[in-house]
Amino acid sequence: MQAILLAAAAGLTFSMLNALLRLLAKNLPPFETQFLRYSAGLLLLLPLIVKNGWSAYKPQNVTGQFTRGALHTLALCFWFTALPNIPLANTTAIGFSGPIFIMLGAYMFLKEPMRWERWLATLIGFTGVLVVVGPQFSLSNTVAGGNSGWYHLAMLMSAPLFAASFLVTKALTRYESTGTIMVWQAITVSLLSMPMALMDWVWPSAWLWAGFLLSGALGTAGHYFLTKSFSKADISSTQSLKFLELVWSALMGWLLFSDVPTLNAIIGGVVISAATIWVARRESLRDIAS
Repeated sequence: MQAILLAAAAGLTFSMLNALLRLLAKNLPPFETQFLRYSAGLLLLLPLIVKNGWSAYKPQNVTGQFTRGALHTLALCFWFTALPNIPLANTTAIGFSGPIFIMLGAYMFLKEPMRWERWLATLIGFTGVLVVVGPQFSLSNTVAGGNSGWYHLAMLMSAPLFAASFLVTKALTRYESTGTIMVWQAITVSLLSMPMALMDWVWPSAWLWAGFLLSGALGTAGHYFLTKSFSKADISSTQSLKFLELVWSALMGWLLFSDVPTLNAIIGGVVISAATIWVARRESLRDIAS
C-alpha cells in the first residue's frame, strides 16, 4: 500500500511537471529544455549533498547509474522533441503504453511474478484511457499526419526507453539508496544532455529560469516518490497507478483553466479509478495474508 500511494503521488507530481515543461519547451530548443530541467534538479540537490557529504551518495555500481542515465537521456531526447508539437492529451495517452513495456520487462529481466490481477488492472486502465482519448487520437491518423505524425511516433519511441530506464532503476534499488539514485540521475542526464544543449543554445529569460527551478523541484519530488515506491514493492504492482495521471490532468484543467471534463473523460476516469482501487485492495489483502 505504501508503494501504491507513493506511485500515485509520483503521478500527480509528474502531471504538474509535464504541463509546466510543455510551456517551457515552446520557448527554448528541446535539448536545452532537457538539460536545464535536470540541471535545475541537480542544483536543488546540492545542499543535501553538502549536508550529508559526497560519500553518502557514492554509488556501488557506477556502470549501472550511467546505463540508467543514458537510457533516460535518450528517451528524453524523443520526448522533448515531440512535447511542444503535439497535444498534451496525446502525450499522456502515448505515455500510457509504458506500463505494458514495464510489466513485460519486469517479467523477462527481473523475474517478477506476473499475477493476473496486475495484468487485468493494467488492461482495464488502458481501456479507460482509450475511452477518454479515442475521439481525439488514432494511430492511423498520426502516421498519415505529416510532421505531426513523426512527432507522435517520436513520443511513442520514448515509451519503451523510459520503461527500460525504470527497470534499471528497480534493479538499482536492491543495493542503492533512493537518494543515491536521484543524485546520479541528475548528474548523468545533465552531463549527457549538455553537448546537445550547447549546439543550439538560447539564453533563457528570468521567468524561464524560475520555471526551470520549479521544474527541478517537481521532477526531484516525482522521482523520489517513484524510486521509493520501486524499493517497497514489485514494479509491476504499481503500473496500474500510471493511469491516474489522466484523472490528475483533468482535475488540474478544471481547477486551473476552467476546462470542463467531457463525458468520455468522466467515464474513462471512473474506469481507471475502479481498476486502481481494485488492484490496490488485492495487493493489500495479499500482503496481509502473507
